[in-house]
Amino acid sequence: MLASLPELDRRLTQVTIENMLEKYRIFKTVTFEAKEAGITYSYTERFHGATNSVTDQTAAIATHNVDVPAARRAYCALIDSVVERLTLREQQLVRERYLRREESYDYTIYNHVFDPPVSKDTYVKIRSKAFYKMALALADLQLLSLAALEKTSSGARKEK
Repeated sequence: MLASLPELDRRLTQVTIENMLEKYRIFKTVTFEAKEAGITYSYTERFHGATNSVTDQTAAIATHNVDVPAARRAYCALIDSVVERLTLREQQLVRERYLRREESYDYTIYNHVFDPPVSKDTYVKIRSKAFYKMALALADLQLLSLAALEKTSSGARKEK
């Protein structure tokens, strides 16, 4: 038996997915600045006894310089794989509107990128379907929680 698909809050889903795509764009466009080890030691006043802990600043920096870019690449690869699963129109919308280096606007996409051009309402439907599919896929990859995006009744909203 197939589980029913959850009903998600369209606006909240859009905001969440747009934030994730903005993070993707930042990772792709902003270069990672590697940390460097300091070569001079500074005096650190200690008012307590020995902690018997050993720190290795160089190892911590080296680990950071390897792990952070790898995590950024992995995040971008996951987003790319999710976008590749969408229909061609949905892929075109997401790539042109959210994944390119330079920002573009919705009206530019539905008037000039889509061939033939579509209406604003059709564009919103395509985007909503794409974001819904992306939310399901990203939840499957454990990058977001569907429970946070599910629609709540109007009574539950008023209590918040």
